[in-house]
Amino acid sequence: DERRDQIIAESRRIIDGRVPLLVGIIDTETERVLEHGRRVLEQGANALVATAPFYALGGPAECEEHFRILHDELDAPLFAYDIPVCTHTKLSWQLLAKLGRDGVLAGVKDSSGDDASFRMLIMANAADGGNMSILTGQELVVDGAYLYGADGSVPGLANVEPYGYVRMWKAAQAGDWATARAEQERLNKISRIFNVTSGVTGYAGGVGAFKTALWLMGIFNSNTMPRPVKALEGDNVDAIEAVLKENGLL
Repeated sequence: DERRDQIIAESRRIIDGRVPLLVGIIDTETERVLEHGRRVLEQGANALVATAPFYALGGPAECEEHFRILHDELDAPLFAYDIPVCTHTKLSWQLLAKLGRDGVLAGVKDSSGDDASFRMLIMANAADGGNMSILTGQELVVDGAYLYGADGSVPGLANVEPYGYVRMWKAAQAGDWATARAEQERLNKISRIFNVTSGVTGYAGGVGAFKTALWLMGIFNSNTMPRPVKALEGDNVDAIEAVLKENGLL
C-alpha cells in the first residue's frame, strides 16, 4: 500500500492536472478492491480500473455483481480491465456492453487478445450510443483496433516509445491509414525486445524488457525487478540494446 501511495503521488505531481489520472485498484476479491478504491480516491484519482476478481474464481453472475458493487460504492468513473491471462476469467463482450448500457462502466481496457470479441464490443457500444471509452491493450495491433473504432490504446511498449503511438493516433484520426500502419510496423520492430531474450518468460521477460530498455536509454537508473523476479543481465541486456540501436532509440 505504501508503494501504491508513492506511485499515485508521483503520478499526480508529473501529470499536474493536465490529463485524468486512472488508478488500478486490482485485487483478489471485491472487499479489498473497495478498500483500494476508497484510498486512491482520497489521494486524487479521477477514475478507477478494476479486473474481474481472481484466485477465488466466480462465474459471469459474480463478475457482473462485482462491477455493480464497485460502481455503487465508489464515486468515480469505473473502467473494466479484461486480462484473462492474469485473472483466468474472460469478460464477455455481452456482459461489458450490458454494464456500459446500464451506466456501470465508463470504459474498458481489453488486453484479452480476442480481437473478435473486442470488435463485437465496439459495435455493441456504438449501437448503445457510445457510452463507454473502449481501449485496446494489444500494442502490436493498435492500428487495426483504430480502424474498427477503438477510442484509444494503453500500450505497454509506449513506456519505451510513446511518440510513435501518438503519431499513429493522429494519423488514424486523420484517416491516414497508410501512415498508421507504417508506424505500427515500426513499433513492432521495437517490440522485439520481448523476443530476443532467453531463459526468461512472462513477467520477467515482458516488464523486464521494458525496464531494461528504459535503463539502457537513461530514463531509469536500474532495471531491478520486484522479488523473486531477477533483473535481465548479460547476453539478454546486450540483445535488447541491439534492438534499441537498430531502431534508433540509442
